[in-house]
Amino acid sequence: AFDKTVAKDKSLAVGFFQRGFVHLQLEMYEEALSDYHLAFSHLRQNPFIDYKQLGLRHILYAWEVLYSTAAAQCRLQQWQEARATLEKAVVWRPEGRTAILDLALERVQDHLFLEPMQIPPGEFFRPRKKEVEELDSKDFLGKPKVISSIIPNDEYIGFEPLRPQKQGFYEPRADALR
Repeated sequence: AFDKTVAKDKSLAVGFFQRGFVHLQLEMYEEALSDYHLAFSHLRQNPFIDYKQLGLRHILYAWEVLYSTAAAQCRLQQWQEARATLEKAVVWRPEGRTAILDLALERVQDHLFLEPMQIPPGEFFRPRKKEVEELDSKDFLGKPKVISSIIPNDEYIGFEPLRPQKQGFYEPRADALR
């Protein structure tokens, strides 16, 4: 499903991020590392991307992508690269909130694997109920109606305000009754 998603939108950073997580779970470490690199490049130097407009109630942060990249590098025994990636993640992390990255740097120093970050289960592209209800097609023009006059001698076609009535004009003809 993630392959189809990223095939349709080649710049969907969160798609590459989630596919990288799946590749890590399947022990496809090279593919995971590649996906995390793609996710980070598709962030386009932004510290985060908010996907609320697409229906995902999650914000993908650059430091999370870098942390997961380091987790993939650890699985590939690339300890120096993982350390450099985590140091880069410290730069992208909001000020004063680097405790998780400091702990990760210690784990990499001791050659211990990191668990990758992921979007919380059940949070992936579930649009709000209001947005789904608005997807129904709406008929703004209404259904076409054929309007005909019940007046036998009326040949008028078009729109106009009410016309003054004429005596005898609205009486049916004798041959029309047959």
